Amino acid sequence: MLDFAFRCTEEDAAAGRLDRAVLARAPGATRALVAACFARGGVTRDGRPAAKSDRPAPGAEVRVAGLAEASDRAVAPEPGPLAVAWEDAALVAVDKPAGQPCHPLGPGESGTLAGALLARYPEMAGVGLDPLQPGILHRIDSGTSGLVLAARTADAFERVRAQFAAHTARKVYLARVAGSVARPGGVSGHLAHAPSFRGRMRCVSGAALPRGERAMFAETFFRPLSRDGATTLLEVTILTGVTHQIRCQLASIGHPILGDEAYGGPPLPGAVAGSPPRHLLHALSATFVHPLTGKETTIRVPRPDWA
Repeated sequence: MLDFAFRCTEEDAAAGRLDRAVLARAPGATRALVAACFARGGVTRDGRPAAKSDRPAPGAEVRVAGLAEASDRAVAPEPGPLAVAWEDAALVAVDKPAGQPCHPLGPGESGTLAGALLARYPEMAGVGLDPLQPGILHRIDSGTSGLVLAARTADAFERVRAQFAAHTARKVYLARVAGSVARPGGVSGHLAHAPSFRGRMRCVSGAALPRGERAMFAETFFRPLSRDGATTLLEVTILTGVTHQIRCQLASIGHPILGDEAYGGPPLPGAVAGSPPRHLLHALSATFVHPLTGKETTIRVPRPDWA
């Protein structure tokens, strides 16, 4: 974090905007981090809160407090248990327990899979699109258990990530849902973030949404494996990877996942208030073209005890 002050010079004025002048004096930051600092009131000009579009007039006194640098977003290695299901020179596959976040949401958060991966595989630092997600190729929710793939090299990351983006990689899950599902089926449609419930998704009728909102197309296919009257164990296959798509789309057809109270699922027996989130959704396998061999590869983790 940076705290500094300066008087605007002619060079600052030539930048045209105050956020550009601040960024020029803090090369370890980014435009997004500078914008966030302005948004929370961390930049003042002549003692008053400044806007990022303000003009940096020569002689003006600017104070910056708590400006994060890109390095502040790096995950700290944190030795911890890892259930490694696959490991080679390019990739690592881990069986993540329910209740563990894949990665921190901000600097300093501990107990994540990313921290444990980085402690065992330090070469993952700098691999990927976000320093908070070193090497991680796809995410699963904290309450979801099962397979998480991570890349050990930038080349492996790019090759496998491109397959997820092109929807050519296939992921299979197990889900225990409320109600009886007699036949295979699927759900197709657009999802968008729910404005009234932070962190939740909602089904929307089409891609057209109010300005500033984005709809994402998702398809979820399922087939029943077993039924016990009150619940059904489903095998779920997805090619798309929209946030909460399995949870939201299964709930939309009246079959929410057990324990997924955010989407109307019945609570798990014996659940304790304040315990880590857990619902009966498990990432079982992923199929993709391996970046080293060029062959289609399927990696699996064990089934959970509830399946």
